[in-house]
Amino acid sequence: MGVRLVLFSFSLIACLLSQCARSDSTGSELLKGINSYRASLNLTDLSENSNADCLAEQLAKQFKGQQCTNSTGDDTVPGTEEQFPNYPSYLSHCHLNVTVTQDAQVMPACVPGLVSDVVLTNYTKSQYNQYLNDSKYVGAGIADEGDWVVVVLSTNTPTGSFSPASADTSGTILASFSHFVMFVLLGFLGAVLM
Repeated sequence: MGVRLVLFSFSLIACLLSQCARSDSTGSELLKGINSYRASLNLTDLSENSNADCLAEQLAKQFKGQQCTNSTGDDTVPGTEEQFPNYPSYLSHCHLNVTVTQDAQVMPACVPGLVSDVVLTNYTKSQYNQYLNDSKYVGAGIADEGDWVVVVLSTNTPTGSFSPASADTSGTILASFSHFVMFVLLGFLGAVLM
């Protein structure tokens, strides 16, 4: 019984870590590719913006499970863009307000299997490249869910910087659910082994 529990715990932890790594690697690879593209245009690299990451994650969750069509992602026909009815709640979740996101650009794309070269092409060779070619954008947040990836570009202006609406002074540590589960499992594993 004890060996099975240990093996199950290790398997669960490995699964959680691999999911986190896959998602992180998609965003990291895409940001690296976008920055290489921008370097070829003599533009500065986009830095990772954690608040834009948060918004990108909230938006990506909205797209998860949605099929790719000509009214979604980079194939969107102008005038048919999807609106985000829950945008105010996404901003609230990320401790942002609309005034610090006005100059931002939200760019969703759907790529079956999230093949990295195809994902990059969906940004550099589509209607989105006009934003990647613009030097006013200095930061990016990237998230993926299912076949969807969302890039949110930020500026260094007060209306596009993604500065938090208010600082968290409570002293609490915020952790994602998967990290919380991992720590609980490690604690449980430690208790079982002792």
